[in-house]
Amino acid sequence: MSRIGEIIRIGFTYVGTIVGAGFASGQEILQFFTRYGWMALLTIMLSSILFIWLGVKMMTIAYTMKAKSYEDLNRMLFGAKIGSYVSLFMLVVLFGISTVMLAGGGTVFAEQLHLSYQTGLLVTLFASYWIISRGIRTIMTVNTIVVPIMLIFSCLIVWHTMHSPTADNWLRMTSDYSPVAIWTAPLLYTAFNLATSQAVLVPVGATASSKAVIYWGGGLGGVLIGLLLIGAHFSLSSQMPGIAQMDIPMAGLILPLGNVLHILYLFVIFGEIFTTFIADIYGLVLQIEQRTKWNNQLILLVILTLCYLVSLIGFKTLLTTLYPLFGMISIVWLTLMVWRKQAE
Repeated sequence: MSRIGEIIRIGFTYVGTIVGAGFASGQEILQFFTRYGWMALLTIMLSSILFIWLGVKMMTIAYTMKAKSYEDLNRMLFGAKIGSYVSLFMLVVLFGISTVMLAGGGTVFAEQLHLSYQTGLLVTLFASYWIISRGIRTIMTVNTIVVPIMLIFSCLIVWHTMHSPTADNWLRMTSDYSPVAIWTAPLLYTAFNLATSQAVLVPVGATASSKAVIYWGGGLGGVLIGLLLIGAHFSLSSQMPGIAQMDIPMAGLILPLGNVLHILYLFVIFGEIFTTFIADIYGLVLQIEQRTKWNNQLILLVILTLCYLVSLIGFKTLLTTLYPLFGMISIVWLTLMVWRKQAE
């Protein structure tokens, strides 16, 4: 039973790391999949295969070498010099993604709960400090609580969409985008998510009890991510193109189910934003601590303060600007990961 529990924790932590502000809000699915019409189902399947394959590979390497942070992984994969540059680049990327997560938390409070944007930022910051200070085990525990609730609500949204007269939109939606754009999108999406997920997947893999639980846990996580993507794409397609105008389109999908479920789902969205935020910040703290030997509490406070300042730009602006840019650059990381596996 303890082995099964560890597999579930690894799988749910993987999902919680990937499913952040862009995913839980629906913006990522719209940007990288739904807007490309019926072919999005095929591109989602491609992303799911990559998540299973490379996510498991990343964690097993970390397990074998007992990596302290993702910098150890990158040095082993690409050599000491190039690996150091890759890790520095990932530090910048993780910081950028973290500001998007924080801004997403503020947007949930402002757009959906009708509280101030600043309230959302501060609640996220203080809760993050409390969780991250307690280490990777606490972060994994948070994911085992939030992810199952997210799965339940995703099933409710899919069930509701099935009774909609436009439920078959996902099979007949056309797109004016070129095949190159359509098939590049899942690679961009998977690349930046896998590249940033190493911040938490490396310590998760390094502390796992065996490679077997990593295989099963990583496989479980990759499959669940694929199912969540398909469910969200199916539901969002039924409301296209109007729903694309919302900052948090997934919240618009659950509104017809009643105010109580709508409010509960807002907390689920916030929970998913929160799990990715704490994972990325934790990875940043580990890498900077490894490089500088500074006190980790001081590093955590400095990073959270900087994230707060940048997040004042706003959620949607950060998401639509930073994610595609990071995705394109992370393609290099993804290519090197695949190449390294073929060379071993």
